[in-house]
Amino acid sequence: MQITAYAPATVANVACGFDILGFAVEKPGDTVTVNFKKTAGVKITKIIGNKNLPLDAVKNTAGYAVIKLLEYLNEKRGIEMELHKNMPLGSGLGSSAASSVAALLAVNKILGEPLTKEELIPFAMEGERLACGAAHADNVAPALLGGFTLIRSYDPLDVIKIKTPKNLFSAVIHPHVEVSTEDARKILKKQITLKQAITQWGNTAGLIAGLLQEDLGLIARSLQDVVIEPIRSLLIPGFNEVKAAALKAGALGCSISGSGPSIFALANSISKAQYIAKNMENEILKMKIKCDVFVSPINHEGAKIL
Repeated sequence: MQITAYAPATVANVACGFDILGFAVEKPGDTVTVNFKKTAGVKITKIIGNKNLPLDAVKNTAGYAVIKLLEYLNEKRGIEMELHKNMPLGSGLGSSAASSVAALLAVNKILGEPLTKEELIPFAMEGERLACGAAHADNVAPALLGGFTLIRSYDPLDVIKIKTPKNLFSAVIHPHVEVSTEDARKILKKQITLKQAITQWGNTAGLIAGLLQEDLGLIARSLQDVVIEPIRSLLIPGFNEVKAAALKAGALGCSISGSGPSIFALANSISKAQYIAKNMENEILKMKIKCDVFVSPINHEGAKIL
């Protein structure tokens, strides 16, 4: 038996929701193919698309997540994996999450689906811990479940899928500059003012309410980050110009995707998202920096078996 699964890229934080909000996009994404092997353990046989990733399963986010799953299930059968990386590393689009999620979904399927998608989240988080030192779920949860997800609590883990307006589309620009997730976490302040906290709470609550009520105006007013964006934006060349261009083109909001360098914007139609993406791209190209452009609806399905 051989199973192949796909997991999409994700936008984490979504401006005001640091480590607690994320949403899935249609593309790019990773695929993982798995089958049983004669001996116990996890073996990665091939990685296509990125030669810098380790084949050693213990050092690979997808392999490590599967190891943790097999340990939990007390599964003695061994697994072979082939990973197709279609996402750039360090992009801020949940590259490590996509490969871990695709691997977990495929292995769960070949084992007879002992766990639900929701129950796979903690194992995908272990892959994130290996990747950046923090077991956050704002990429893996939307990659698995699709749509917008809210992590209400990490202890105990409490993940809620948020109803999302149908007329919501994303434009994502990935500049070809490197921003390490680990480094992007290290520069963050450990304390913020009460005023900043109140503003951030209000925006986060407003964004959730806007999604649930399908109120695009409220979504637009709430896509403001006064805590993380002012610091991380310093790592992204031309961020302020790109954001200004997106808002001028009619974006509901614009901010950093995950830890960057990717930048996302939300729009109320696919044509508007394409127009916004073109304006964002133009600002990056002015700086002689290459970039990738991804425009899609919100991905409501998430990871799937192919």
